[in-house]
Amino acid sequence: MKVLHLISGGETGGSRKHVITLLEQFSKEEVVLALMQEGPFAEEAREKGIRTEVFSQSSRYDLSILKKIVQFIKEENFDILHTHGPRANLFSIYLKKKTGIRWVTTVHSDPSLDFVKSGIKGKVFTSLSMYAVKKMDGYFAVSERFKQNLMKLGVSGNKIQTVYNGIHFTKEKAEPINRSEFVLKPEDFVMSMVARLHPIKGHTIVFEAMKQIEEEKRPHLLLVGDGPIKEELEKEAANRQLNSHVHFLGFRSDVDQIYAASDLALLASYSESFPLALLEAANQHVPIVTTDVGGVRELVQNEETGWIVPVGDASAYAKALRQAIHLRGEGRLAQMGEKLYFYSSQRYSLEQLEEATRSLYKRL
Repeated sequence: MKVLHLISGGETGGSRKHVITLLEQFSKEEVVLALMQEGPFAEEAREKGIRTEVFSQSSRYDLSILKKIVQFIKEENFDILHTHGPRANLFSIYLKKKTGIRWVTTVHSDPSLDFVKSGIKGKVFTSLSMYAVKKMDGYFAVSERFKQNLMKLGVSGNKIQTVYNGIHFTKEKAEPINRSEFVLKPEDFVMSMVARLHPIKGHTIVFEAMKQIEEEKRPHLLLVGDGPIKEELEKEAANRQLNSHVHFLGFRSDVDQIYAASDLALLASYSESFPLALLEAANQHVPIVTTDVGGVRELVQNEETGWIVPVGDASAYAKALRQAIHLRGEGRLAQMGEKLYFYSSQRYSLEQLEEATRSLYKRL
């Protein structure tokens, strides 16, 4: 069995880590990674020993690479095409038609929301994306809740394999970064949010929640990630007079160390499948505040290992943050992180990720 994984190659967040982590579980003879651009993604994959082929585009609308990928699929005799992300999905309508290859996808986000705030062009791409999603032979849903979402889109449940994100859980925590790097004191309450700077990730909800907390108790927020609305978010933080409490870190390769130096991990998305960032936080024994999206209820036990709040509800988010600050003052917040680590390390291993993935491949 030989599988070609196709993804755009510009990703910096959870989908990139998911793909690289997944492919590391297979032999070089079984999987090949195809990207549409050179960059950090390609470099990291090669460093991990993953065979990586780049079909460079002159722009994201350059379709000339499609014939090259078709030829590559035929020459290498791939059995399965496994796509990730809306661009790869759209292009694979053509690839499937020209090669007849069995086609599966991992849906990393809600396809109906991938192009929000993109105007008329976004509406066109959303329609095409929804069309592509219904043309595949198999699907990986990274939570039971997301499987139900796919079925509501008209996908047969028989075609969907639930496969939870997995990471390598370590026995020891990472060495924390020095808080002084961000001019933070040991007594400061520090929260980390690892997410693309994109409207779907709900950063402004966190800003609103922070603003509701009195200044002397206001926590510090480390934002890890980059994206199209960076300048907009910087202005939002400034308008709310949160400049001294919101720290834009950009893309970082030391996420484990950042979580290890944090009191709390945050997710505020309007839509998710099963966020890999939360597993990374759990591995560092850090409790979580998250919106009620995707499969988070399968990971977080409300008020036991973290807090689950309604989507878009800044007041509920602020209430959860106050409770977390209070518990740290009592010395009880760290216990929630320990419970989260024990629970997640038993259920979200790389072994289950590989086994579930192979299961669908073999069925096809």
